Amino acid sequence: MYLDALSCPYTEEIAFLLYAERVRTGTDEYAVGHDILVDGYNVINRDPSFQSLGAKRLAAARQLLIDQLVSRYRHTPHQVTIVFDGAGASEQTVQDRRVRIIYSRTGETADSVIARLAASVRAQGREVELYSDDSEVRQSVAKHGGSMGSTSQLTKNLNAAPADLARLSRHRQQARRHYGLDPAQKYDLDDEYQTPSSHGRKRKKASRHKG
Repeated sequence: MYLDALSCPYTEEIAFLLYAERVRTGTDEYAVGHDILVDGYNVINRDPSFQSLGAKRLAAARQLLIDQLVSRYRHTPHQVTIVFDGAGASEQTVQDRRVRIIYSRTGETADSVIARLAASVRAQGREVELYSDDSEVRQSVAKHGGSMGSTSQLTKNLNAAPADLARLSRHRQQARRHYGLDPAQKYDLDDEYQTPSSHGRKRKKASRHKG
């Protein structure tokens, strides 16, 4: 038995899922990413949750910030770079999933590295967005045409659902109402795109029932 694709109630939802997957993997030709630069220690020193952790274990605070950046931007086509002040003889670069981590060399501040990266990105014609409360580095990036965001804006965004997931959720509700489906009913496709916190809650609930 063959189903008419145009009459299938899941056609629009499946199409949107495919679009969300293209955006997540950066293969959608219309999804234009930009470079996001993060002043690492500036964020850690400004946010209370990172401050308390950083006072005990700075490495743990760095990793927490990196993990949150990965979770927030993994469904986007953006390139995220976080820069920390380093103490090595040369600049160190590490790739952690979709986030690039740079440690400045001795004698060069993270601010200088960020300004250099912003100039390079803009010279290549790409958009750049900086998250820092440091006035000097903000001025340096703004001079090259970059946009600014505060550390509080970043930490707020880190805890928000990716925009594509939010749009997908709204689309599901609209599509189900349009086709007379129950918006509250769970379907197999619902597990495809969820925030990390949602999966975490599911795992925790499941673990409670283990003997």
